[in-house]
Amino acid sequence: MQREPFPALDQEQEELILDGIERFLERDVRPYVSELEAGDIYPEEIVTKMKELGLFGATISTEYGGLGLPATTYAKIVEKISGAWMSVSGIFNSHLIMAAAVERHGTDAQKESYLPRFATGELRGGVALTEPDAGTDLQAIRTVAKREGNEGYRVNGNKMWITNSIHGNCVALLAKTDPDAKPRHTGMSLFIAEKGSGFNVSRKLEKLGYKGIDTAELVFEDYFIASDRLIGGKEGYGLKQVLSGLELGRINVAARGVGIAQATLDESVKYSQMRKTFGKPICQHQAIQLRLADMATRVQASRLLTERAAEAYQRGERADMEAGMAKLFATESAMENALDAMRIHGGYGYSKEFPIERMFRDAPLLLIGEGTNEIQRVVIARQLIERNPI
Repeated sequence: MQREPFPALDQEQEELILDGIERFLERDVRPYVSELEAGDIYPEEIVTKMKELGLFGATISTEYGGLGLPATTYAKIVEKISGAWMSVSGIFNSHLIMAAAVERHGTDAQKESYLPRFATGELRGGVALTEPDAGTDLQAIRTVAKREGNEGYRVNGNKMWITNSIHGNCVALLAKTDPDAKPRHTGMSLFIAEKGSGFNVSRKLEKLGYKGIDTAELVFEDYFIASDRLIGGKEGYGLKQVLSGLELGRINVAARGVGIAQATLDESVKYSQMRKTFGKPICQHQAIQLRLADMATRVQASRLLTERAAEAYQRGERADMEAGMAKLFATESAMENALDAMRIHGGYGYSKEFPIERMFRDAPLLLIGEGTNEIQRVVIARQLIERNPI
């Protein structure tokens, strides 16, 4: 689907925004990360500051009260925030995928009603796609939205691993409006689902890392949703609508990978100059130098791939291959850099005295979030063939 291109910012504007983000991180995030992360505590005060900064409307058009930032600037913001605490970037990523689905595919009435409230953070949420038996294969979802006359739909089903589902108040809900449709995706529709009777948060899911952000299972039991909440007003386009939003989501995840890869490199460069063995700083040992060189190269390559994907998205072009490449390489780089950083730090990397152990626990999520890296390879290969027919 061809999109309208985003207006670019000049360098001075972008630097002002990034400087503001850095001040926010230094003042409101870094001093509290350890305590919040250790207790898996939702960062209420940080979220309030994010609202004030306009981050919940980062990519929403200025027409609806958002910042209207281009994807290139958005990716740099995500990289910065992820280097401080990755969980914070996840709070607005899922929200903005939901907003993108409404802005691109919603009716005029839906845009006017929801986008201004999304932009301020009054309404916050995410995307309810994954189910206990349907992750990568979204066409296998079992949640059904059964039509009840012209008034609306009755929804029954479960959703799993849903971000912003406890502290948020709405989701973009993917459900089957025609379970017997062939092909299956033509029977899937996307709804704006606000919390209410029948919309139940079943349980918070405990995770290895990615702490602080709320992730839960949702259960819909005879949940009624009005007809005017069907995004676009027509059934059967839900999968296509949500997949277009996942391009932005994958750029976000790639930028998170760059953020963690850069942060682990920074910590390693610093530590390697402080720590001494055999009478000299360990940065003078060839074994450490080789690791640092590989880490730095991964960071730069990941950043360039992410910028390329963001530029394609910003131009309004189809960017699933570019976003897939960036997501694949940057997240693998984050994981490899986190492991190398732990090796460079030795025992201190395994302790909570340094942030390396947290980044090492956060990085694996990136390999499976917004589509596993295995599925990214399939997307890339299919696009290579489609774009280069013989």
